[in-house]
Amino acid sequence: MSAGPAETPKPGLLSAFHGEAVAGPDWFESAVATPAQSHVVTVDGCPIHYLQWGTRGRPGLLLVHGNGAHAFWWSFIAPFFAAEFNVVAMDLSGMGDSGRRTTYTMEHFVAEQLAVCEHAGLFDAPRPPIIAAHSFGGFVTILTGALHGERLGGVVIVDSPVSPPERRHEGPPHREIRPHRIYPELAQALGRFRLAPEQPCENLYIVDFIARKSLVQVPGGWTWKFDPSIWTRFSIGDMAARLKATRCRIAIFRGELSDLMPHEVGEYMFNLLGRSAPVVEIPQARHHVMLDQPLAFVAAMRALLADWEHSSPSRKPMGL
Repeated sequence: MSAGPAETPKPGLLSAFHGEAVAGPDWFESAVATPAQSHVVTVDGCPIHYLQWGTRGRPGLLLVHGNGAHAFWWSFIAPFFAAEFNVVAMDLSGMGDSGRRTTYTMEHFVAEQLAVCEHAGLFDAPRPPIIAAHSFGGFVTILTGALHGERLGGVVIVDSPVSPPERRHEGPPHREIRPHRIYPELAQALGRFRLAPEQPCENLYIVDFIARKSLVQVPGGWTWKFDPSIWTRFSIGDMAARLKATRCRIAIFRGELSDLMPHEVGEYMFNLLGRSAPVVEIPQARHHVMLDQPLAFVAAMRALLADWEHSSPSRKPMGL
């Protein structure tokens, strides 16, 4: 549901640059230059990689990517929260720099989230951690909130559509397992990178940054990091029921121009949550909200987290 390069000869967003790096504005270059510690925790035999900014002991903030993506999708967002939070961005198994499994389940991904929180010290602060997750990562986080919400301070679901029955989508399509193509040159691989689902993006310096972090050098050239076999025999389950069962505070973010999560889907989710959870629309953002409007996303997150820091839930968790 979220981003990942598609295996197709169609030119990608970066093809016109022929492998040349795309320079970003000062705020972006400063953010991605902010040092992050790299760690690994083993979960059910699989090494799970994560990046960490900030200081242990501060309130915890876990950032989770979408389908086929990785922790570096958050490396230009996380530093804006590091002064107040112990901030972590993780790679789900089969993606980024985490290991691969023979089979994948939503329960595996939930266990990975909790294990990263434990290993990174996010449960050590006086207040329980908050998880913010994009697209497919939001589906995982909805389940985490339903099963383990009493351990969390809240969850922020970013353009992860829980659709009404007439629009119901069961997650990424089942695909024939085919190994990734190996590109002899880095420039060739970068030229093939696209967002999935496809959309335009004005901030090509961000696209260039995450594309380079999506590739790994192998004998013969460059290929994508994510495991192409993840979505075989995979189901995300009944997300409407899981959303209603959330056992902690929850907020919904959506891109104003998102094709996956238009206004009526946000309204449906608002109703599922008893019309008591905020649904925040990020102006001029499509599905890949953090890429399209990164600073607007940061501002909205800061406002939400400041409110949650100084307030208490006004209702019982949905699952009680």
